Amino acid sequence: MQPLTRRTFVARSARTAAALAAAPALAPLFAAPQQRPFKIGACDWSLGKMAMPDVFAVAREIGLDGVQVSLGTEKDDMHLRQPAVQQAYQDAARKSGLAIASLAIGELNNIPYKKDPRTIQWVSDCVDVTAALGCKVILLAFFGNGDLRGDAAGTDEVVRRLKEVAPKAEKKGVILGIESWLSAAEHVAIIDRVGSKAVQVYYDVCNSNDRGYNIYDEIRWLGKKGLICEFHAKENGSLLGLGKVDFKKVRAAMDDIDYAGWVEIEGAVPEGAQMLPSYQANLKFLRGVLA
Repeated sequence: MQPLTRRTFVARSARTAAALAAAPALAPLFAAPQQRPFKIGACDWSLGKMAMPDVFAVAREIGLDGVQVSLGTEKDDMHLRQPAVQQAYQDAARKSGLAIASLAIGELNNIPYKKDPRTIQWVSDCVDVTAALGCKVILLAFFGNGDLRGDAAGTDEVVRRLKEVAPKAEKKGVILGIESWLSAAEHVAIIDRVGSKAVQVYYDVCNSNDRGYNIYDEIRWLGKKGLICEFHAKENGSLLGLGKVDFKKVRAAMDDIDYAGWVEIEGAVPEGAQMLPSYQANLKFLRGVLA
């Protein structure tokens, strides 16, 4: 070993101080999932693996904590209802070391809950599947054919159907999360009519921001009522942090309502860009904001 001169000591001290100063910013990127205040996942359809168990291998390569899994499609008859398919998902999740974060029925955008009688059984069965997989949240999608804006009759039918299934969800400890184009106040009006703690809002910051709602105020208002079950972190056509949503303000709103659950990345791939590097960049950005 060479003798430690004063010049060497000063130089080493400066480098150490710089490294320590950077550590708090870098630590959350490498912290174990159980040490983070938020868990970050992604929707299986956004990873190009909708209703496919091998989505967990992709999620692991990205570095996510888990995956929001689809119940299935009309074509496969919502195949996650089958015990063998559930086992395949559990095996894939266990092998990857990741979690099944929550479930979603995206097919309701094409085959709407407000009209099609098949969807009544889908949602009811999904409650059982969610409980069996150890999850808490089901995303019920109300876009496309399922849009509730300006549809009083459709909304009445959704309320009626939710009233029927909500007691079962309550008993199983499962939350039915409504995601739609509606405002926070319109969501609360539906929830109040259903009258169940099992019905909440699945809050997509991009969708609501695109509709012109003040998402930061809405998050606080809904959150203080205990009505946000989970979040989508999304941008249409750009990476997270480079679009219209101010995620630092979203984080501040989350802190105000003491939210510390799952945040699922959806979309956020620029036109012509590849999914994998885009999601790695999205995850790195979100880890920093949610540190």
